[in-house]
Amino acid sequence: MKCQVKWTDGAQFVAESESGHAVVMDGPPDGGGRNTGLRPMEMMLLGVGGCTAYDVVHILKKQRQDVTDCHVTLEAERADTDPKIFTHINIHFVVTGTDLSEKHVGKAVELSAEKYCSASRQIAPSCEISHSYQVEETR
Repeated sequence: MKCQVKWTDGAQFVAESESGHAVVMDGPPDGGGRNTGLRPMEMMLLGVGGCTAYDVVHILKKQRQDVTDCHVTLEAERADTDPKIFTHINIHFVVTGTDLSEKHVGKAVELSAEKYCSASRQIAPSCEISHSYQVEETR
């Protein structure tokens, strides 16, 4: 996997992935930025959320669960001193569907956390990660 990050000015950078997608990263004005894009640590947190959400939906679909929606809320705490790494992340899933098995949802969350989510596993050695979920019926 390759990517490129190019400085534009101030604290703004444009990152382009090998697959051809681009995103703007920037810092806050007090750090020389103009607040025109995501902060790099926000991108890391979003990556964890996207990776684990993908896993959970994929696992549930393989189990023939009728998933109609899945959203993930992540709350992170960071160290007070440099490097200001993530020290704790809580990942909360809300999985919606028709006749979803709570047991299956719980197992999908567990499998993502313990086996499949490479983004979570990458940061887990230095960060405590907790998970919670709720199952909602499609209306």
